[in-house]
Amino acid sequence: MLKNFSISEVMDSLGVNKFTWKMFFLLGLAMVFDGYDYMIVSYTMPQIAKEWGLSAVAKGSLSSWSLIGLIFGGALSGIISDKIGRRKTLVVAIGLYSLLTIPIYFSNSFTIFALFRIFAGVGLGACIPVVTTTYSESTPTNRRAIFITFGMAWMIVGWVIAGLVATAVVPAFGWRLCYLIGGIPFLYSIFLYFKMPESAYWLANKGYREKAVKALQSIEFTAMGKSTDWDIEALVIPPPPKEAGPKALFSKRYIGITIGIWIMYFCGCFIVYGINAWLPSLMLEKGLKMSSAYGLAIAQNAAAVIANCSTGFVAEAVGRKKNLIISFFVAAISVIIMANIGGGFDTILAACIFLGFAVNYSITAIQPLMAEAYPTEFRNTGVSWCHAFGRIGGASAPIVAGIVIGMGKGYAVSFMFYAIPAVLGLLAAIFLVKKETKGKSLDELAEGDFK
Repeated sequence: MLKNFSISEVMDSLGVNKFTWKMFFLLGLAMVFDGYDYMIVSYTMPQIAKEWGLSAVAKGSLSSWSLIGLIFGGALSGIISDKIGRRKTLVVAIGLYSLLTIPIYFSNSFTIFALFRIFAGVGLGACIPVVTTTYSESTPTNRRAIFITFGMAWMIVGWVIAGLVATAVVPAFGWRLCYLIGGIPFLYSIFLYFKMPESAYWLANKGYREKAVKALQSIEFTAMGKSTDWDIEALVIPPPPKEAGPKALFSKRYIGITIGIWIMYFCGCFIVYGINAWLPSLMLEKGLKMSSAYGLAIAQNAAAVIANCSTGFVAEAVGRKKNLIISFFVAAISVIIMANIGGGFDTILAACIFLGFAVNYSITAIQPLMAEAYPTEFRNTGVSWCHAFGRIGGASAPIVAGIVIGMGKGYAVSFMFYAIPAVLGLLAAIFLVKKETKGKSLDELAEGDFK
């Protein structure tokens, strides 16, 4: 037994274990439901627009309403999670968005649809930041990036499932049933309430030393079948920062990394959400059948799963900064290729797969740095506010794309303008990410300097 010990030392000594995998699946399923709820809008957008006679801009905004909720939900959830804990925040968020998705089944106007998507988006906005933060606090240092990015892969699985469900349900039953299915996660929120443990890091930094030690003992027992009789007073907790909450993100110590992450995530969200919102519709306008258009979107998202699984391994191998530079460069190349693609279906399919891999690789490569940039006291606030700002880009992208498409400039222009945010993200990675976080424990990072 160590005379003095920290949360990070115990977590790292256990390595990847049964507890790690338990959290991997518990949080992963939450992300699958989150991904389905968001992406189902893209797959039902053509049918909704046709039924309600929407313009191109209004049609594009169908995907943006939930993102508006995501912005507010993300910003609020970080503050709430840092105050009441990761577990309670995630459970409430899942229950909220699932219950508020069901009424869309009965909606009879664009206004009602938009209203409930905003409300549901508040719950959706909480999930990804809380999951990212919890993954960072439940995995060993040398595997942290891998598990965080795998968490995002779970969300893309939800995107793929949304495409499969829409392909099977929409032609036979119409678009509304897809939203009734979106209420299923409420049952999972109840399950999660009883099965998800609270973060030991959060407990320790909130002053619940005894609960933090008990949480460590529970983790150790799950991992090894036995637990150590740790001395509560021997638990070493990093000193609290001078500031906490949203204002700390803009303090002298953190403002540089905050700006860098915000720009990269804004650009990444603009690309990913803009393309995902319009890809099925653009493929239909290109003359493809609905099954082919949906198939391309599903293939793109399937490639995104592979991207999200791989980016964490690369981040652990080459470091966060190099990984980000590579990712945004490749994303720009993939956008240019897609904008100028010709040929038959097979060629378009190959370009879509590369595009899905590249753009999702870049947005996921940012996730580990988000969680590592801030101490436990306001880690989830930092992650969620980064997400909230990024989603402004995601919310505006479908509308901007609708405006560009409405100008009649053609297919190539509709894709080529996504190269601009890819280049901006690349520049932010090169000039604004100053410090490398690879291989450093959360306790070490709490004392780091990100100026």
